[in-house]
Amino acid sequence: MEEELFCDHIWPEDYFFTKRYSRRREDAISKLPDSLLSQILSHLPTTKEAVRTSVLSKRWKSLYLLIPSLVLNANEFPNHNSFVSFIDKFLAFSKEQNSILHKLKLSVKKNVNDPPCVTRWLDSVSSSKLNHLDVECLVNRKLLEAIPRSLYVCHTLVYLRLHRVSLGEFVDSVSLPCLKTLVLEHNVYANDVTLESFISSCPVLEDLSIARMVPDNIKFLRVCSKSLTSLHIDYLFGEDDDFDDKGFGRDGTGVFIDAPRLEYLKFEDDLSDSKVITNSGSLTNVNIVYVFGENDDTADVIDLPKRDMIRNFFTSISGVTDMKLSAHIVEFLHYNNEFDPMLLPKFCNLSRLKLKVPKSCLKMLPTLLERCPNLNSLVLVLDFYKSNGKARKIRASSVPRCLQSSLEHVEIKRFNGEAARMEVARYFVENSMVLKKLVLDIGCSTMEKGFYITEQGFSMFRDLLALPRPSSACQIILK
Repeated sequence: MEEELFCDHIWPEDYFFTKRYSRRREDAISKLPDSLLSQILSHLPTTKEAVRTSVLSKRWKSLYLLIPSLVLNANEFPNHNSFVSFIDKFLAFSKEQNSILHKLKLSVKKNVNDPPCVTRWLDSVSSSKLNHLDVECLVNRKLLEAIPRSLYVCHTLVYLRLHRVSLGEFVDSVSLPCLKTLVLEHNVYANDVTLESFISSCPVLEDLSIARMVPDNIKFLRVCSKSLTSLHIDYLFGEDDDFDDKGFGRDGTGVFIDAPRLEYLKFEDDLSDSKVITNSGSLTNVNIVYVFGENDDTADVIDLPKRDMIRNFFTSISGVTDMKLSAHIVEFLHYNNEFDPMLLPKFCNLSRLKLKVPKSCLKMLPTLLERCPNLNSLVLVLDFYKSNGKARKIRASSVPRCLQSSLEHVEIKRFNGEAARMEVARYFVENSMVLKKLVLDIGCSTMEKGFYITEQGFSMFRDLLALPRPSSACQIILK
């Protein structure tokens, strides 16, 4: 009766509802062996759904304890103690029955006075044939639990996500031969060497995401991997952790990436001072959000060594075919263009480009396009609200090469027909020689959509359609 009472204690509304409609006779499915039934239950979305089946009949009472996956969220339990009790009993039963747990996904929420539990759970499952582990600890980072030594040598692990835990100094003990996906978020590490060794000790690692938070004991992040194909790096100040960020300094901090098979990179770290990418010949797709202290109002590149570092960073990614640049990066380039017009190299292989452009940087658009001589597709997100006054015409000493020979598709998002946006559309209509399609995406607010029923809206759009088009194949489409 323990399992029945246990189920009743955790989700009583589900228990009594299901009990009312349970069958008195076992059906054909119930006659299947335990191993097969547990596999069927493992395909349910959560462990909660699997527990519901325990009241169908006596045959099903304990089957949920045999499923090879455990997916639980602390918010589904009345309190922390019931959450801990359920997992403790589940893992104890699994050990008694010698059942194999392939997947463990936990979202743990703890208060200051709650005793530790995560370390012992991970130690319990690491010795089994676990291949998917996702642990999210919603706790103050001063109260993080440590990863047990056994997890560092889990030879069957394929997917690992660790959110707000402490990774100790087990430099010589890491052996994760099957790990392909690693997600590290808001953790605290022993030191630089520990994290570097952890990453490099995963010989088949393909997908790595590191979301750092100040402070995490890492001064210089080194990502060295011969197998890595996808990398996401983020770095931000902590919130609600009682840490004082005033003592944070950029001097001596940095990121070094050596991943010769890397194909995709998303970069959101503007807190580290130095960024170096080497062996980037396989890189084809980048998404650059923050890199060079764009959030710092005093940021500049007057300093020559920093200017060289930034130029080298862009040069290391200049062979990509697909690129996204945030409004912060575009604004940074616009500000620094007067100091060093050659800061941005040519992206000769670039075929697809997505830009978020603030209104103050619209005049930078021809310069950016000139650096992409073979661009085929452009998406512009106009990152500003409705502007006041007359829009300035976008001018350039010459028409960028891509507009003359390769740019066939342009999409302008957040298009509401007001003057500055119309000027952007006009620039492409008048200067594009091979443009096939100009898409004006009006998927914005209802009030902005209503612009088109006004006399001014019709007049401006009619003027746009009436412009002479160097490309006879050009279509202008409202989306």
